[in-house]
Amino acid sequence: MQFPNLSPELFSISLFGTELALRWYALAYIFGILIAWRLAVMAVRRPALWPADQPPATATQIEDLLTWIIIGVIIGGRLGFVLFYQPGYYLQNPLEILKVWQGGMAFHGGLLGVIVATWLYTARHKLPRLSMADLVAHVVPPGLLLGRLANFINAELWGRPTDLPWSVIFPGAAAQDCPGIEGLCARHPSQLYEAALEGLILGALLLWLVYRRGALKRPGLVTGVFFAGYAIARFLVEFVRQPDSQFVEPGNPLGLAWHVGGYGLTMGQLLSLPMMALGVWLIVRARRTPST
Repeated sequence: MQFPNLSPELFSISLFGTELALRWYALAYIFGILIAWRLAVMAVRRPALWPADQPPATATQIEDLLTWIIIGVIIGGRLGFVLFYQPGYYLQNPLEILKVWQGGMAFHGGLLGVIVATWLYTARHKLPRLSMADLVAHVVPPGLLLGRLANFINAELWGRPTDLPWSVIFPGAAAQDCPGIEGLCARHPSQLYEAALEGLILGALLLWLVYRRGALKRPGLVTGVFFAGYAIARFLVEFVRQPDSQFVEPGNPLGLAWHVGGYGLTMGQLLSLPMMALGVWLIVRARRTPST
């Protein structure tokens, strides 16, 4: 399929000689945060969902935590990209790290930023950490869904070449650089795969666990399902997702960050393994804890 005629910008205006644009990716962040905030408030307003019928925070505290999380996402996502994907380049050009408007964010780094921000906030206000982690974890998937849809609109983070019926011909010289393929090169719409797995399916599973299975009664269970669910989804999609260009070399056409012979793992898969292990540990731990 030919890539639809979509612009990364919703609209742009010229103000005092400066071009200002509202991009779909920025809109995805904004709406993802707003949806997460409303879902979190809805959850704490239902005491019966929580251990001993006691929500871990108030609606006001959630609004305060949101500011911490936004800062954590930005700092963690940017530093994650710098350290995980292009450390050599940014070591030589340290001022480029500050230019977040030029792109370059890593989900695993952003996740670490959220964890640190939530940890610090709960320590400061003496809130139950695992229940707060569950509160945050179950509201993240809508933002992931919107973010991956924005990646598709931006025609970025596309997949490997394929001849499947739903493959997409993405625009741009980089997307059309497919060694061994003559003519137009079609690729996996891996952004849509991730939107479905990380956003729709994982999000629906977490909401079902929270509102139908009483999962919040077992602190850590929802967080564990989120960690394991995201890690499994990302690990699988990495098999058809085009790796970052800095990993693709003549002797490593698949862009594997670690490999022995013709087998190995991409950077996304490597980063997902500890996340998967932590998720499984949290699930086992929570299942051994009596529901209250």
